[in-house]
Amino acid sequence: MEALGTNLITPLRTCQLLRIKSLPSSVTSFDFESGMKRAHCGSNSITFRRLCPFLLAITILSSFIFWSRPASTPCNIDAAFAAAAEQNRSLDILAFSSALNQLSFSVRPPPRLLKIALFVKRWPQRNRAGGLERHALTLHLALARRGHEVHVFTTKSNATLGDSAAAASALIFHPTDPSPAGFLNQALAWEQFRIHNATGRPFEVIHSESVGVLHGRARGLRNLAASWHGIAYETIHSDVVQDLLRGSSEPRSPIVAERLSKVIEEVKFFPRYAHHVATSDHVGDVLKRVYMIPEGRVHIIVNGVDESVFGPDPKSGVEFKAKVGVPSGAKLVIGIAGRLVKDKGHPLMFEALKKAFEEEETFRKGDVFVLVAGDGPWGDRYRELGRSVIVVGPLEQSELAKFYNSLDVYMNPTLRAQGLDHTFIEAMISGVAAAGTRFASITGSLIVGPEVGYTFLPTVESLTACLFRIAADGKEVLARKGEAARNRALRLHTATKMSLAYERLFLCIAKRAPAVKDDDDYCEYPLPWD
Repeated sequence: MEALGTNLITPLRTCQLLRIKSLPSSVTSFDFESGMKRAHCGSNSITFRRLCPFLLAITILSSFIFWSRPASTPCNIDAAFAAAAEQNRSLDILAFSSALNQLSFSVRPPPRLLKIALFVKRWPQRNRAGGLERHALTLHLALARRGHEVHVFTTKSNATLGDSAAAASALIFHPTDPSPAGFLNQALAWEQFRIHNATGRPFEVIHSESVGVLHGRARGLRNLAASWHGIAYETIHSDVVQDLLRGSSEPRSPIVAERLSKVIEEVKFFPRYAHHVATSDHVGDVLKRVYMIPEGRVHIIVNGVDESVFGPDPKSGVEFKAKVGVPSGAKLVIGIAGRLVKDKGHPLMFEALKKAFEEEETFRKGDVFVLVAGDGPWGDRYRELGRSVIVVGPLEQSELAKFYNSLDVYMNPTLRAQGLDHTFIEAMISGVAAAGTRFASITGSLIVGPEVGYTFLPTVESLTACLFRIAADGKEVLARKGEAARNRALRLHTATKMSLAYERLFLCIAKRAPAVKDDDDYCEYPLPWD
């Protein structure tokens, strides 16, 4: 408790200082590899009086969570498995506290095939998908290819399959007209589900991507699992960061004060879902400790990407660089991808690159090139930085794979602490070192150490220091980090690993649902065929 008290004193003093207008503020950046702290000072005339109680409440909650953590962590899970193997005993996957992607499930289709109902607010075209929609497509297409009968309940306006002919043949769609607000019409979708569930073979598993099934309908359904790609608690960190970065003339967003209420509402209704799938280790921990979901109902399955699309292909990388105008003698190629908007951190990235091109020798000589893939208002701003910054625009999936192969390092300056960004995984599985904002999901599941990449604080100073470090390390160091990043991604973040983990969890949930009889207990690991 003495340590806890010490943690609380600091924010109290900080809030007292922040009440004084025009006090110079300081932000500390931390170099992930060197461990050296540097202070960067600037003036700030914003009054933070109203933010202090909010920050104090979050600090108390975070301190409680930290000091109530158990000693076990994902790092020692291999020892637990070794002990179980030595004693010739199986494990219950519902009680498994780490990511199920760590387990080695058989790639052979299981003896039992499921009928699965998926609820997702919109269905993407394959190459034009947000994170949640891309997850739904990648996962359920893989499950259908393994022989499971997958029914997709989604909005009619977004159910066009575009170029995804594979999805058209493998999945069964039940599109409905959207609600007046453009979302999934819950009443119509649920009525379709009810009709199909009552005729013929009933659904054995219901999968809700986020709140695809609202909590009122989820209550009492023991065979339902909801995957969470972002929860309100995570966004508090993002809100604090973005509020600290706003200009003196910008008004504070009212959502900052409203967010805590949303967290409380989620804590109230989340228990109505029988099973929760966290897409990052951090979210899994928050669901158990803050949202107070029993451990046997929280399961971690980290996101994966299609390893048949993304992977090392040096030749395609060379061709892509030549195509977009990167000279063969470039010493370093940095990549940025995604929506080029403010909350993805592009104002910070722009300022950091501007400073690097002005101050760092390798950048000033024109030996460093930056490739920007995606669209949004910051695309034009990046072009202002000169010929060394090349904006290639939005890319189809096949071109995106070539883009990653052209890079020495991939950087994502996001200011959103939600979910597990697919672009990190796409880069890592392509053998590219990654650099990202020091948010818990990123450092807990992706950039877990200096051997795979870099992390930085969401400040211009810290991001600039990271760019300098990358330039100093050079291609050879980055190549070693890229190899380590790929090895980690292959162990945990492939579409195959993700889909096998979901498959076993769904089989386990179906096994324990009422009126289901099966000789195999899919909740045990390992099974004879694993």
